[in-house]
Amino acid sequence: MKIQKILWPTDFSENAAIALPYVTSLAQTYGAEIHILYVLKEYLEFGASYGYHDPDDYEKMRNWEKDTANKRLDELCDNFLDSCPLYVRHISVGNPAKEILHFIEKEKIDVIVMAGRGAESHFQIGSVVDKVLRCSTVPVLIVPVPVCTIS
Repeated sequence: MKIQKILWPTDFSENAAIALPYVTSLAQTYGAEIHILYVLKEYLEFGASYGYHDPDDYEKMRNWEKDTANKRLDELCDNFLDSCPLYVRHISVGNPAKEILHFIEKEKIDVIVMAGRGAESHFQIGSVVDKVLRCSTVPVLIVPVPVCTIS
């Protein structure tokens, strides 16, 4: 198997960060690019929560969230990824699972690395990891997130 492009979708959570050592190890082993994807919420899907809504408010919220995401990606690259020499950053808008699945086709990704509970996360109906795992056309490496301790 030849790995040239790795996708690491992140929501900037501690759980997502658990996958980072695996992402960097694979990238170093195969000399692969890492594509970091952050998906912004699609606020228009939710409609007006409190009566009339102003489309400009959505645009302001979207711009703020995008600026914040770019700053977080910069911090991530500077602090953990050696300023991202082989890292390509992406921001998209919509349903996270759908965006990830669309992204792997568009960018010709070879493998996805995500943190989650994988097949056991069926207790969390609708999780992004489950949807990606079930529908991906490329291998998905799921790094387990510890949810219990053994004493």
